[in-house]
Amino acid sequence: MLETEWDTPEGTVRVVDCMPPRGEAPDVVRVVEGLSGRVPMRSELRLRFDYGHVVPWVHRRGDQLAAVAGPDSVYLRCPVRLVGRDFTSYAEFAVGAGERVPFVLTWAPSYAARPRPVDGLAAVDDTEEFWAEWMAQCDYDGRWQGAVRRSLVTLKALTYAPTGGIVAAATTSLPEQPGGPRNWDYRYCWLRDATLTLQALLGAGFVAEAGRWRAWLLRAVAGNPNDLQIMYGLDGARRLPEYTLGWLPGYQRSTPVRIGNAAVDQLQLDVWGEVLDGLHLAREAGMRSTEDAWTLQRALLDYLEGNWRQPDNGLWEMRGPRQDFVHSKVMAWVAFDRMISTAERSRREGPVQRWRATRQEIFDDVCSKGYDADRNTFVQAYGSRKLDAALLLLPQVRFLPWDDPRITGTVDAVQRELSEEGFLLRYRPGAGSSDDGLPGGEGAFLACTFWLADALHGIGRRREAVEMFERLLGLANDVGLLSEEYDPVTRRQLGNTPQAFSHLALVNAARHLSGARSATPHLRTRRVGEHPPAAAG
Repeated sequence: MLETEWDTPEGTVRVVDCMPPRGEAPDVVRVVEGLSGRVPMRSELRLRFDYGHVVPWVHRRGDQLAAVAGPDSVYLRCPVRLVGRDFTSYAEFAVGAGERVPFVLTWAPSYAARPRPVDGLAAVDDTEEFWAEWMAQCDYDGRWQGAVRRSLVTLKALTYAPTGGIVAAATTSLPEQPGGPRNWDYRYCWLRDATLTLQALLGAGFVAEAGRWRAWLLRAVAGNPNDLQIMYGLDGARRLPEYTLGWLPGYQRSTPVRIGNAAVDQLQLDVWGEVLDGLHLAREAGMRSTEDAWTLQRALLDYLEGNWRQPDNGLWEMRGPRQDFVHSKVMAWVAFDRMISTAERSRREGPVQRWRATRQEIFDDVCSKGYDADRNTFVQAYGSRKLDAALLLLPQVRFLPWDDPRITGTVDAVQRELSEEGFLLRYRPGAGSSDDGLPGGEGAFLACTFWLADALHGIGRRREAVEMFERLLGLANDVGLLSEEYDPVTRRQLGNTPQAFSHLALVNAARHLSGARSATPHLRTRRVGEHPPAAAG
């Protein structure tokens, strides 16, 4: 819900905007409320379908304005008179103290029956009650309550209620570099982002979301687990072809404007680890396991057992040559580690001894080929000297403990080589650096900077970690939202927004830095002095 107050010479007006919990159809509600005096108001409704390409036919249907074109229809209900002019619907009215004027905009398929009307005034109350009841489940008891709760609301709002799918962001083609080509469509369900979002929600006590996400996952990946994709549509759709909209100029002339995402066809081995870790976390949070879920997990691990050695496109969806990314290999290790733990603790059937041997093989492979002993740091990919902010996640996923000298060296190296004005790049793109197959650059990656704050805390540099975390909180806009990236030179947010990756990283870092009690006892990595099972071998 968004409340905006407007002070004018004639008086003061509050405008309340909300999207009510989904009923028969999706609605957007706006209520104009007079607070003092009598204020003249003007409304303009300019509807376009197919990303601005189609101007609908607009006509009256009883007390509603109906706009129809192709498969889409939109209905507007309001108590004020509307006038059509220049393919736009206008209304002029005045609102006095104590008066409330509701506008309800509803979408529905054009071939379906008109949805039953929604009471705009009641919808505002229903929406407030829904969010208050949902947030009452939160058991986060650490510092920075306002920022954490705002981020949790954002993550929940990025969840599609009918299916349980969690989108990476609400927008498409907002540029990572204004005027550049790094403009992507993030309105899909990345398994990685959804799993990490689940971790943040579980850490704050929202266990029911895990059940909905698991049900979505089982439906989305049904079939041959060898065909697992890194992302799906909100309804589990697999085909997400990428194309461009030539009639749109793009935000600040940043083209192309993209629909769909070609990364759907990439091989990103870390996704197997994130999915299996997510299912493991859900079980740790108290969710009862199912045979279907265990069958899926076994099938996913069988695929990974035969394919973890392959080079892939990596966490950052590089459009350059495939490489043996260290983070991808580590997440393969995570997949085997979590499956071993589940089998042992839940008495599930599986070739645990073989899994242990593979886990150890991956561990040894990463430590021998992905570690630069001369610089005392893990590297982005085998045979490379380049660094990657994803290396900060190695201790978080329990690959090595925080006090291992290789981890301390990696944190120092990543901070030194990838920092820009106190914020962190995910890697350095461009010639002579990480070849991601694209021209131009990008901003500092907010999630990675939260990871750095978390890592500094993990290696004992707690004051520095808190300072960095609070500097990040200061980047949020006036309603507490974060995009994907930040430009420290122009001091502006970049990329699609609101970005689940940024907000889930905020929640997890806050939980760790403040020592908050967690809804699941194993979400936090082992403490200094403890060692992973694989390292003991």
